[in-house]
Amino acid sequence: MEKDLQTLRHSTSHLMAAAVLELFPGTKVAIGPSIEDGFYYDFDRKEPFTVEDLSKIEEKMHELAKKDDPFICTTVKKEDAIKLFEEKGEKYKKELAEAIADDTVTFYQSGEFTDLCRGPHIKSTGEIKHFKLLSVAGAYWRGDSDREQLQRIYGTAFYTKKDLDEYLNKLEEAAKRDHRKLGKELDLFSINDAVGGGLVLWHPKGAMLRNIIETEWKQFHLDNGYDLLCTPHIASEELYAISGHLQTYSENMYAPMEIEGKPYRVKPMNCPMHLMIYKTKLHSYRELPIRYGELGTVYRFEKSGVLHGLMRVRGFTQDDGHVIVQPELLEEEVLTVFKMAINCLQMFGFKEYKIYLATRPEKKYVGEIEKWNDAEKSLENALKKTGYDYEIDAGGGAFYGPKIDIKIKDAIGRLWQCSTIQFDFNLPERFDIYYIDKEGKKARPYMVHRALMGSFERFIGVLLEHYAGALPVWLSPVQAAVLNIAPEQEQYCKDVVKKLKEAGIRVNLDDRNEKIGHKIRENAMQKIPYLLVVGGKEVEAGAVAVRARGNKDLGSMPVEKFIELVKDDVKNKR
Repeated sequence: MEKDLQTLRHSTSHLMAAAVLELFPGTKVAIGPSIEDGFYYDFDRKEPFTVEDLSKIEEKMHELAKKDDPFICTTVKKEDAIKLFEEKGEKYKKELAEAIADDTVTFYQSGEFTDLCRGPHIKSTGEIKHFKLLSVAGAYWRGDSDREQLQRIYGTAFYTKKDLDEYLNKLEEAAKRDHRKLGKELDLFSINDAVGGGLVLWHPKGAMLRNIIETEWKQFHLDNGYDLLCTPHIASEELYAISGHLQTYSENMYAPMEIEGKPYRVKPMNCPMHLMIYKTKLHSYRELPIRYGELGTVYRFEKSGVLHGLMRVRGFTQDDGHVIVQPELLEEEVLTVFKMAINCLQMFGFKEYKIYLATRPEKKYVGEIEKWNDAEKSLENALKKTGYDYEIDAGGGAFYGPKIDIKIKDAIGRLWQCSTIQFDFNLPERFDIYYIDKEGKKARPYMVHRALMGSFERFIGVLLEHYAGALPVWLSPVQAAVLNIAPEQEQYCKDVVKKLKEAGIRVNLDDRNEKIGHKIRENAMQKIPYLLVVGGKEVEAGAVAVRARGNKDLGSMPVEKFIELVKDDVKNKR
């Protein structure tokens, strides 16, 4: 029987809490669940936990684990549990107990430590052998910024040392690939408190990277039958009242600004404006599906505690698209969009995916169940035709319709949510859009929201981590650097740079009066794909000595041959 990692990790969180209470008497405990890759426990303590404290807690945990205390479950009356926690001053546990609907609650005891808990747990602490405490972070009680600030200790646990070591090595590799670190080292972007949290400043090389992706995105969409749109960054509040965002999404929207006595909002979504464009004229069934695409910048409120480099920001550019389609063509169009998403991801080097069909939520949804069933069937039929394996995410759909989510696997095996194809019952009704059908009557179309990359900011962050900053030649902001060995080669290097630029190659000239070894090292650290070294022999031969990334010596070659080499890389998306 396969051992349950989540049970082990939850049990380890109890062991950690027991160690903390022994080492730091007076600490109040909150909650300690297992999570995807480990566990955490929240504590209320005046003094902050330090790195040294984590080492002490780990040592104490090993000491307690060796006692091999059993996890014992007992059931008590809810009112008795509340009274016990009140006497002990454990206000967080008291609040948790009060929220339980049943008349009884369960406790789990291991050694001297007893915790309010549903379980399950492993048999005894002796099974807990291979674990590591990872970090400390702040956390609000119940996730409410108006409540108490607690300290959250994260950790992980495995049944074998091999699995633990592999996971820790993966974390170490992930730290090296951290896009925030790479963004600074490669001078791509920055985020400054004077500008505002979650608002990205793109430096010249970062802006060039964006431009490369934007140019490719636009042509890719034109080739796939999309019309490109461009919409304002603000709109009348009335638009978002029509769409329903004002009523259901206001906590993620920024406060209104007043313009000539009328409230306006910075846009959190592009779709309402796309529908207003659709409504500017009458449409026949012969025109459908109509496919709109926009690189639209939107703004959404995120609490400062969840902002994370490019992955979680307040202003971002959506890789946005909306398809207006007649109902009978929905399945065919979903299949088309799915294939387009896969082609897009493959273009950027992502070959492995996990695919989910997210179905109707149990409670909060709009539209008739019959329509939901039809839409889910259409999405599933389209998925079956792709040949890809997929999983059902029961109840994971948006309130306005089911969806397909595509997660990509990166170079170190992590999954990232990127592409999504979402069916919408809601907005066509709210905006009263229609087309003229074959009988000359008004008919309600379906709407599909779709994003291939998600947001540019997040996608670029994923790209940087996937490639560890060493982007393919076609994506690299700087594809080559020309380095002279001595001042005598300076003019020749300038001529080489001019030829490369005329051929469309992104190139830098490093003519600093530094030793060539120093210049090679510094440019290599910038992860530039090709370094062109020029000495007296190269000037005499009209050539360049080419070093490919990874310290690969490609030898001396004519400039024209190097240009063809780069063009071949770009053509083949290498």
